[in-house]
Amino acid sequence: MAKGHRSQIKRARNENRDTRPKAHVKYARVSATKAKIVLDTIKGKGAGEALAILAYTPRYAARIIEKVLKSAVANAENNYGMDVSKLYVEEAYANQGPKLKRIRPRAQGRAYRIEKHTSHISIVLNER
Repeated sequence: MAKGHRSQIKRARNENRDTRPKAHVKYARVSATKAKIVLDTIKGKGAGEALAILAYTPRYAARIIEKVLKSAVANAENNYGMDVSKLYVEEAYANQGPKLKRIRPRAQGRAYRIEKHTSHISIVLNER
């Protein structure tokens, strides 16, 4: 555990902070498995090329990921002053979020549970 005054602890924490531009979407209504399929297609690609790939990917997750990528590019440009043409997707991952539990009525008064999956999608960019 770090010792010292709270301001010293915070200062030390901020010095080791990751300075790569990133963006997250939490509780996206798409399963992590389906999001990972799309994310694997853009990993390591340039930001412009990744946006082009997502524009022609016929999956629901691609629309969500496109928004996250645009947000990460905007963060890089505005918060870090990076050159957009040099950016590439360094990390892209989707973690499981909470499941929305719903009930489906079945025959003879039974009820089956339906789990609607959510995910937390993150994209981290870097300059070449």
